[in-house]
Amino acid sequence: MFKSREQIEKDELLTLGAFAVKAGETLGRPVRESEHPYRTAFQRDRARIIHSAAFRRLDGKTQVFLNGSGDHYRTRLTHTIEVASIARTIARALSLNEDLAEAIALAHDLGHSPFGHSGEETLDRLMKEHGGFDHNVQSLRVVSMLEEKYPRFSGLNLSFEVIEGLKKHDDSYVKPDGSTYQSPSLEAQVADFADEITYSSHDLDDGLDSGLLDVEALESLPIWMEARRLAEPEFRHFKPHDQRGYIIRCIVNREVEDIVVQSARAIEKAGVTSVDAVRAHKTRLIGFSPELRKQNAALRKFLFKNLYFNPKVATANQRGCKLLESFFERLVETPSLLGRKARRRIKAEGLHRAVCDYLSGMTDRYCFEQYHELFGDD
Repeated sequence: MFKSREQIEKDELLTLGAFAVKAGETLGRPVRESEHPYRTAFQRDRARIIHSAAFRRLDGKTQVFLNGSGDHYRTRLTHTIEVASIARTIARALSLNEDLAEAIALAHDLGHSPFGHSGEETLDRLMKEHGGFDHNVQSLRVVSMLEEKYPRFSGLNLSFEVIEGLKKHDDSYVKPDGSTYQSPSLEAQVADFADEITYSSHDLDDGLDSGLLDVEALESLPIWMEARRLAEPEFRHFKPHDQRGYIIRCIVNREVEDIVVQSARAIEKAGVTSVDAVRAHKTRLIGFSPELRKQNAALRKFLFKNLYFNPKVATANQRGCKLLESFFERLVETPSLLGRKARRRIKAEGLHRAVCDYLSGMTDRYCFEQYHELFGDD
């Protein structure tokens, strides 16, 4: 015997909060498909994302440190897996749909460029006169158009609710029936904050491992000192070098606990008892307490000053961005150098967008290799 999709959907009605998205109540896919016998719509979405080529390429894309510069540094793929893990934890604690939150988390960076945020800024500048470039918008292009795995449609044909979650910076949303609303699902909001929790903590971890950050400087941050006080009772079990990893673990735990407690209070106070009520709510209900928001802002400011703009990080990424710019200009001049799929999109999307799609899909390593092959320059 196996648990049927219908049984899983009935279980969700019994176990999830009234404000959670239920798989059996999905607003559907762009192209209608028959249902699966023992997987819900969001479970299928998760599998489609994991099996996509764009997901595999995340392993070769920079998070902070140029891909290949160290065995232990996060890549865009390991970042994504950590986001998905935290999203599931928060969703479970709030009686939300874990499958949906995880699917959104797994897809949120599929459109990221090589060379991290520096690469994104470079492509955005190069595309200024042609619609710009934003990795969130590009993630939507990947799942809606650029992935080619199915005979009946382009993209992955994901559920409306996953697509909604990828529109993380939109001010308003549109349902399939044309009606508009202001806020995405709680699951989408959870995935967004799981991203913030993850990159702050693991960028801190990687920065310490690299030696570009030091513990003494971190003692100026309230979030670090509070986590340190929580961690100190366990220090006798760790060597001094390993204590910092446990402190970061305590930071993550505190942030997750804070967002669960704060969000539960906000949901109760708002009195939302359906997904439609969540979507109609003028403000988002998932979030940190005011105190933790302030502490996170100080942490982000510290990371920008001491890590992201550190010459050892910035110089390597800038080298990749110069390469990206030269590559872009050459491909615009000689479109025949584009990959087969990218060339097919020139007529419908324009040359510059086709070039941007082609370059943004590359891993750091492949971009270097293709550049060397094209220019003969190391």
